[in-house]
Amino acid sequence: MLQQTQVSRVREYYPRFLERFPDLRSLARAKPRAVREAWDGLGYYARARNLHQLAKSVAGRGVTDKGVAGDSVAELPEDPEELIKLPGIGRYTAGAVASFAYEKPVPAVDTNVARVLSRVFFGNSRQRLSGNRQRRIWSLAAALIPKDGKRAWKFNQALMELGALVCVARKPKCAQCPVRPDCKTGRAP
Repeated sequence: MLQQTQVSRVREYYPRFLERFPDLRSLARAKPRAVREAWDGLGYYARARNLHQLAKSVAGRGVTDKGVAGDSVAELPEDPEELIKLPGIGRYTAGAVASFAYEKPVPAVDTNVARVLSRVFFGNSRQRLSGNRQRRIWSLAAALIPKDGKRAWKFNQALMELGALVCVARKPKCAQCPVRPDCKTGRAP
């Protein structure tokens, strides 16, 4: 829901969506129309379609629950390489799920993180990220990520928040930035 949508807008829809579809199984069983109706008003409806397809794909895997013989539980894989194979999941989402849900030490590079790393290490974030620059950003993020899963989770979250709250796209708040002394773009207060 947060893809290209502000948190304040999603807060209104998320609880209602979860009330209607409390788990992957219920979402997987839903008719496409019911998913669209629950999503109505958020826009960018491809997200709803992708989420529905993802739920169907994961629920169809039939992961066995070790606690109850014969039951199956819908779970997302822990490995980012396996996550990427699922419908609607790209590199960022795979990293975010692996890091935040499973505490795997992998990068989660969204637009905010890419902007922070680009400004701090390369000194320019105004140009669009070319394929080469994106590869460099992901390689850098992978090199910087702590090897401990809990610390990696905090690191990813901190970079996202830094980009969302301080190192913003327009009028960055460099005077408030904790990495300004080491930033190639940082402006003096």
